[in-house]
Amino acid sequence: MIPEHIIQDQITFYGHPNVRSNHLKSVEVTKAQTLSTRGDCIIGVNADKACSDLNPCLKNLLLKHGLVLKIEIIVEDLKFVMHAHSDPKLLLSDVHDIVIRRSKFICPRTVAISCDKASSDIPREMTRLLRNPNAKGILNLTISDY
Repeated sequence: MIPEHIIQDQITFYGHPNVRSNHLKSVEVTKAQTLSTRGDCIIGVNADKACSDLNPCLKNLLLKHGLVLKIEIIVEDLKFVMHAHSDPKLLLSDVHDIVIRRSKFICPRTVAISCDKASSDIPREMTRLLRNPNAKGILNLTISDY
């Protein structure tokens, strides 16, 4: 059971042979089924949610100023944790993608900004697993101090 002061959402996604995970400024998961090698920030395809599908309570908190979003990427027994920030200017409206950015750039695909890590920081062992189309990944988004 989740305590009342924690708001979260979970996104399921799958690997793809073209996952490179070497972008220096962002991490992305997409509902798209295909991925070119140019999508070097994308870590997963066939996601079950995009920005527009996120938990409304989480979206409301993401529109506050200065809250910390904990992002956990889980693949098999590997876990990678990042932290990013909310912003009142976020749009959270894209119907295909979720992007977490190291920068402060905001577009409809952006879920959080000023992240402490990017896809290039993801352990290479996790990246190798995500090159398998049968690999299932979980993206947990959590805000606990608001």
